[in-house]
Parts: sequence; structure tokens; C-alpha cells
Amino acid sequence: MSDVVQFQKRGSIGVISVDNPPVNALSHAVRQGLRESLARAIADQEVRAIVLVGAGRTFIAGADITEFGKPMKEPALGSVIAALDESPKPTVAALHGTALGGGLEVALGCHYRVAVPDAKCGLPEVKLGILPGAGGTQRLPRLIGVAKALEMIVSGEPIGAAEAKALGLVDEVVEGDLLAGAVGFAQRIADKRPLVRVRDLTDRIDQAKKDPSIFEKAAKAATARARGQAPLRCVEAVRAAIDLSFDQGMRRERELITEAFASEESAALRHVFFAERQAAKIPDVPPDTPTLPVKRVAILGAGTMGGGIAMVFANAGIPVLLVDKEQAFVDKGVQIITKNYAATVSKGRLSQADMTSRVGRIQPTTSWDGLKEVDLVIEAVFEEMGLKKEIFGKLDGLCRKDAIMATNTSTLNVNEIARATSRPEQVIGLHFFSPANVMRLLEIVRGEKTSKTVVATAMKLAKQIGKVGVLVGVCNGFVGNRMLHAFYRQANLIIEEGALPYQVDGVMTGFGFAMGPFATSDLAGIDVGWRIRKGAPKPPAGERYTGNVADRLAEMGRFGQKTNAGFYKYEGGNRTPIRDPQVESIIVEVSKQLSIERRSVSDDEILERCMYAMINEGAKILEEGIALRASDIDTVWINGYGFPAYRGGPMFYADSVGLPKIGARVREFFSKHGRVWQPSALLERLARDGGSFAAASAG
Repeated sequence: MSDVVQFQKRGSIGVISVDNPPVNALSHAVRQGLRESLARAIADQEVRAIVLVGAGRTFIAGADITEFGKPMKEPALGSVIAALDESPKPTVAALHGTALGGGLEVALGCHYRVAVPDAKCGLPEVKLGILPGAGGTQRLPRLIGVAKALEMIVSGEPIGAAEAKALGLVDEVVEGDLLAGAVGFAQRIADKRPLVRVRDLTDRIDQAKKDPSIFEKAAKAATARARGQAPLRCVEAVRAAIDLSFDQGMRRERELITEAFASEESAALRHVFFAERQAAKIPDVPPDTPTLPVKRVAILGAGTMGGGIAMVFANAGIPVLLVDKEQAFVDKGVQIITKNYAATVSKGRLSQADMTSRVGRIQPTTSWDGLKEVDLVIEAVFEEMGLKKEIFGKLDGLCRKDAIMATNTSTLNVNEIARATSRPEQVIGLHFFSPANVMRLLEIVRGEKTSKTVVATAMKLAKQIGKVGVLVGVCNGFVGNRMLHAFYRQANLIIEEGALPYQVDGVMTGFGFAMGPFATSDLAGIDVGWRIRKGAPKPPAGERYTGNVADRLAEMGRFGQKTNAGFYKYEGGNRTPIRDPQVESIIVEVSKQLSIERRSVSDDEILERCMYAMINEGAKILEEGIALRASDIDTVWINGYGFPAYRGGPMFYADSVGLPKIGARVREFFSKHGRVWQPSALLERLARDGGSFAAASAG
């Protein structure tokens, strides 16, 4: 008998239990154990029905990630599910925790499904650039209908037990002990015949056959926001469930998943999956490094960022002190927080009781007295070094000696801030991204004196509050903003040379970004950068100033969406950017004033200059040790800056293009445009040797 799958009897009910911590992944041993236990249950004449349950904290959360991209050893998952499907005795899947991917496909192979109220069911394979490959695209539409099946499969998002019950995916929601409830359910249906297999259900499929528009409308809705080829393959697989027999549909599903696994998109998304997990591993901070408890937090600054950070901790069940210098600022911050929660309630994604509980965890105040008791304080005030140093000097004399003092700075020198205290080992950067309660990324900035205990605590905390934590070093802009500056520099120079904002934005959205740089600038506010540039030193000799056009627009009061005019114009409260001939005339005028002869700039040049400038900067970041791995840079950009995940991140994308090609173009741009294109020594070496960023990081 398998070590990871056990069989026992509870009266006349056979119980097959999967015990493969931590998430009962469908490894070869699990698949083998399931087949052997099922055969044993079927052969046992005393067993009238069979319950399949997961031990520990979940049912079956999907495939074994160590087997990704490798040939599956027999028994393949499809044959195990077929054995469940063909069982002469009723099979009942008992779901708790998560039933995801192959786990849900196993449950769909059973005759019945029961679940505890907080169970989640989903088919998230699309997020890895593939599709369900063990019958999920064929069985799910037969059980819950084409529209909802397409929505679940194309989005990859799970649903809860209540919705699963309403859809018919789950037959009964079990209150209390799951196994006892599942055994009781199995006893009630043990003699029910004939056994109805999901594969044989036809009602929902027949509806779509009679009215093909059902499928077309559902497919259009499901793919409205989807990007890449994987969602389209998912749609095609579900179409096969309608157009073909079950067995033919299974063969088509297998063809499509074979194509998907071989695609660059799937390779990129699997890279993203593993990169996020790799980011949590810090070579010089072993997993057993002691951590500090974080049970109470204070946020200094009740503005947009501070309020969003307060929501992050409140959502995680951690009480928060929200501190600002004036009561009006505090009141406004709480008002915005309450409004944000209310919007989530109105969309049905949060209950009123949960909203009340979360708001109740946030204690607004103008007093610093409570800071004496917190485990972590996060400064989220204006990006002014003098102000931050003043605050940290005060915190040094007020906070407990073991308290962590963090800054949310997005660009400033964390070492300099830490030197304002007598205990720089307790200082760290926690750079949240706006809106903090939405964006997944947390750049964790390690100063030169930050202790390993504080680093380990921050990495653990990131996971606790639902963020993807990436450790970075100290430099201007850290990883994300430093590369963003290189990207935006080229975008702004390109429009002076001959392109227009709509062309640049079109190239970038075509590449996969949700918005281009100029539409994004309008959203963020042109005035923000304008004010920073006014106080910044002039660029060094040989480097072009990049704010010429944006400064002109800001001086006209065109701050972006907030004023209904920026690089684009906005009408009637609509946030859709509209080309503005006035702006395009200003750009042409700026070019003339700079004695730049405008030319036709190709889409290829736009993409190369924007992307390769980022990649070259990313290579310098790796050289300097600011990022530990190329995959960490990818994780930053995908989770904090909207880089299309199906392209794997900027450094993965660079490897896929080929570093010799990128290196040659960077050298060419260096000769044409000067010092900002100084090639990275790492890029030069890898391009010369035919290497890759992935291999260099692994080494």
C-alpha cells in the first residue's frame, strides 16, 4: 500500500485518503496509490460506496510542480480519473481547502461531490499557459453549462462551495466534520442506480448545440480581458466538448495541451510560477533564521499610500495605528478607506460584516504615543529625505528596541535613512505599490546594516499579508523604478524624434501591457513628475533632458485624467484617452525648438528602445547585486508594473529574444544616442558567450 494514499473502511463505506503534504499534489506515488486503493475498494464485497478525501489542510491542490514539462509516468492522471469514472460502486469526492486543476478533475471523475462551506474549486491551468489536460474542459461544461465553464477555465479563478452547489458542481455542502458528512452522504446514495457519470451528461451540451450563439457569447465574455494564446486554446477545447463526442473531445484536449506545453507562452508562465517561489529564498538568510512577531503595526501618513497599506494589514487581521499630524488628514484617510471597502461590498466581494471588522482594526490617531507598543512602524510620508530622516530620528527614541522601523520610500537611500537612528539593523525598506491594497508586489529593501532577522521577518510578513516579497538592494529607484526610468526616458525621447504618444502606447499595449507609458502618465498625474524635475539637478553633459513635452503640458495645467487633459484629452467623465491635435502640435514645436529633425520611427524601433533600455538597466542591476536573480527582476515587473506575464518578465523576454541580438542593438543605440545606452558589462559578456540571464543567475 502506498505511503501517501491510505485505504480504510467505515462500515460499508470505503475511504481513500490522500496524504501527500503540503497540498496533496498528484505525484506519481499519489496516482499509483489512488489506482491501487480504488481497485481494493471495488474488490471488497463489503464496500458499497467509496469516499475520496484529502488529509491535512486541503483536498488535492493540483499537479506535482516537480513534474512540470516532463513525461508523466504511468499511471497517467487521465487513466486514474477514468477508473473512478468507471467504478461500479458510487464514488464521492469530499472537498475541503482547495480542489484545483488536476484535483478538481479528479473530483469531476467521481459520481458525486460534497464540500465544506469554505472549500474552493478551480481550474487555474491557464495561468501556466496551458489548459486542463485530464478532462476538465470536457466534463465541466457538461456539469455546469458552457458559459460558467468557459468563465472558470479561461480566467483560472476558483469559486466557493456555495456557488459550486448552486451550479451543480457540488451535490451537498457539509457543515461540521467533512469525513463524517461525506460518509453519511455515501451511505444515502450507496444503492442509487444507475450511476450517472459526468461524461455522459448531455443536457447542458445540447443547449449549446441547438443555439451556437450561447457558446459564442460566452467565449467572447470569457476572453474579453484575456491575453495570450492559452485562453484561446481553452475556448477551443470547450468547443470540442460541444462539437465532438466525449472521447473525441478528450483527444482534442490532449492535442491542445501538447501544443500549449511546447509554446513560449507556457514556458514564460511556468517561469513566472517558479520565479515567485524562488524569490522567497535568500541565500544568506536560511529558512530557520529567527523572526520577530508582528502583531500590531503603525502607519505614519494617512494619505493614499498610507491608507492602502493600513488596509493591507487590516485585511490580514493585524491591528493598525494610522497616524497623521492633523485630524483632518486622518479623517480624510479613514473616509477613503471606508469608501474603498464599501465599493468592494457593493460588488459582492466582501460582506458588510467583514467590512465592519476590517475598518474596526484601523485605529486613526494624531498621537505618536501608541508607537511605543507596535512591532512594526511603516513610514509613508512624502518623498523628502530631510523629512524621513527627521521621522526616523524620532522613532529611534520612541519605538521598542526590538521594533522594526520601515520606510515605504520608492527611490530614496535606505542606508541614509537608517543612519538617522542608533539601530540601523532594525531599519528596512518596505516599498508597497499603489494602490497598496490591490498590487501584489512588495519590494523589500535591505540596507547595509539590516539584520538577517529583520529580513527574514519581512519576507515572512509579505506572505502573511498576501504580497509577493522580493528582496532588493539600495540604489536610486531600487529594481522596479530604476528600470521604469530607463523605459520612460526612451518613450519621451522617441516622441521628440518623430513618433506620437498614441503610436508608442499602441506598441506597448500590443506587446501586452494594459496601458502605454503616456496613458499611464495621464492616469498617475503629469504634475507629479513635473514637480520632481523642477527640484532635480540638470542631466549630466551628453545626456538629453526627457521632460520637455511633459513640462509644457504641466505648465498649461494639463495634469492628465484629473484635469481631463494630459498627453490625451478625456471627455464627459470617460477615462478613454482621445488623441489631441493640440498636444501633437506641441510635440512638433518642441522638436523644432530642440533642432531635432522629425522622422518616421518604426514600431520595431519603439519596442526595442523601450524594452532593451530596461533590459540593459536590469543587467546592470544584476551586476551590482541589487537583485539576487534575473527571475527576481521578472517577479518585480510582473507584479508591480503590469509586464505581461505571458512574456515571462523583461529578463526572461531578453533570453527568449537572444542576448547576442539585444547586445548588438544596445551597442548600436549607444553609438547613436550616447551614454545612457552604455552597455552593461554583464550583457556584453553573455551576448559574446551566447549565455543567458537565467543561467548566469543560477550560477
